[in-house]
Amino acid sequence: MAWGRQAYDCDRKQNHLMPKKTQSTGKRFNTGEEPEDNRNNDLQELFLDELADVYSAEQQLIKALPKVAKNADSDELREAVEEHLEQTKEHAKRLEEVARGLDQSIKRKTCAAMKGLVEEANEVMREQKGSSALDAAIIAGAQKIEHYEIASYGTLIAWANQLGYSEQVEELQQTLEEEKETDEKLTSLAEEMANQRAQAE
Repeated sequence: MAWGRQAYDCDRKQNHLMPKKTQSTGKRFNTGEEPEDNRNNDLQELFLDELADVYSAEQQLIKALPKVAKNADSDELREAVEEHLEQTKEHAKRLEEVARGLDQSIKRKTCAAMKGLVEEANEVMREQKGSSALDAAIIAGAQKIEHYEIASYGTLIAWANQLGYSEQVEELQQTLEEEKETDEKLTSLAEEMANQRAQAE
């Protein structure tokens, strides 16, 4: 039966050319890269955590700034602090809007960095009470706080851009610009005070 032999040989050739099936182990090959969805989820969690951190920082400032304004010697510095207090209240509300726009709620968290900065500012005010350098000390502490907030909002904006949160970027950018303006105002006050001291001498 020659035809049977030919058919058998043909089957052997076909089987030789076909790729071998391997038994599935149920494991995925590790390519060293996470799926994009996982990376975005991780970044979103990080963004929301930082949002909570900055919100806590703003809340701490709302409580701390009235005391700073009360201790300031110069009217100009007192007015600047009081003005920034009102801005800070708006910044906190803006963060709530950012979370609400993402259908999220801000989790409870204490910003350890701001807590430390506020404690340091309070300590300096106690040490410099009655001193001609009190306002200079207040400005130095306030600018440390502003620089921390500027860095924090810059980080939030970068992550929001990466996540495609365009509306939230606009809100955060507005706050960042206001923080920078406050820092510049404090610098101007410090320079004016330095000039006044130079003239008095």
